[in-house]
Amino acid sequence: MKFTDEFREPEVIARTAEEIRRLADPSRHYRLMEVCGGHTHAIYRFGLKDLLPENIELVHGPGCPVCVLPMGRIDDGLSIAADTGVIFAAFGDMMRVPGTHGSPLEHKARGADVRIVYSPADALKLARANPDRHVMFFAIGFETTAPSTALTLMRAKAEGIRNFSVFCNHVTIIPAIRAILDSPDMRIDAFIGPGHVSTVIGCRPYEWIARNEGKPIVVSGFEPVDVLQSIVMILQQMKQGEAKVENQYKRVVPWEGNKAALRAMAEVFELRPYFEWRGMGFISQSALRLRESYATFDAERRFNVPGIRVTDPKAAQCGEVLKGVLKPAQCKLFGKECTPEQPVGALMVSSEGSCAAYFNYEHRKSMVFTNIGVAV
Repeated sequence: MKFTDEFREPEVIARTAEEIRRLADPSRHYRLMEVCGGHTHAIYRFGLKDLLPENIELVHGPGCPVCVLPMGRIDDGLSIAADTGVIFAAFGDMMRVPGTHGSPLEHKARGADVRIVYSPADALKLARANPDRHVMFFAIGFETTAPSTALTLMRAKAEGIRNFSVFCNHVTIIPAIRAILDSPDMRIDAFIGPGHVSTVIGCRPYEWIARNEGKPIVVSGFEPVDVLQSIVMILQQMKQGEAKVENQYKRVVPWEGNKAALRAMAEVFELRPYFEWRGMGFISQSALRLRESYATFDAERRFNVPGIRVTDPKAAQCGEVLKGVLKPAQCKLFGKECTPEQPVGALMVSSEGSCAAYFNYEHRKSMVFTNIGVAV
């Protein structure tokens, strides 16, 4: 398959891994953060960590939009679902994420009308098909998914649909990276930049990281060769004493981004003054809300949203994992009280969550080897 098979070619992977070993200075320790949860899953799924020298440490970043959403926002959205006249529509990723009083699926079991949709357009279709009900779409995601929400709202406005609204939880990646770099307990040498977000915003927004912070950043694809090539590019920069933005994912990511998508976002959304992130606190201008011209579609204005603020269970260490301070398996609850079947935190259930990636690939692998008596 074009753009897939050639990036999984074993010989190319082996050569690239050898190039990494050649470039890595054995006298130093490298800490590289993969910002996107999709990269974390690729790293574990394909066993890429095992191909790297021991002095290259991959640190998992906050690039999972489901994971960074605080529990209070989930509770706020579900408070709207308690209205019998409302259909709560959300992506499947959200369905098992726990709020204070249970996940959306658990609320569905108690009688709430909760439905999985695959796009905002599906939620709008529900509104057309149910004119006597109100459909509230629980919008979530970085700049990757925000354009589809914006275009759906533009369509709803053009058609004059009145029984549709959006509970907006779209977040932006740059302020999160800035918060990580400002954290006193975090040391990062370079970044593997998010591929999906960059298809929309391009590469230019990362230039301050190289210019002001002196950190290389390489926007990467998600296949094994993509990730390994990105590490090669980072090591080449560091060896030459450079810090710049590079685009490994040129086959998908334009340097200036997707201008049509950016225009749609600019019409519908504006920046919130601040927004709470799970484990990272309030980050200024790190999320989007609907503009006044789309106020009639804003669920937070149409409904009495309580604005709940709650902390994660004390034993859960989601915040430390999201910031890269801890590895998933270092959390006290990992694989014990917190599993994909019985999650305590969102990182264990999201398709981009680092805990889910570690559990499904690394943790299960060690369990299999242990059971057959092989040391790991």
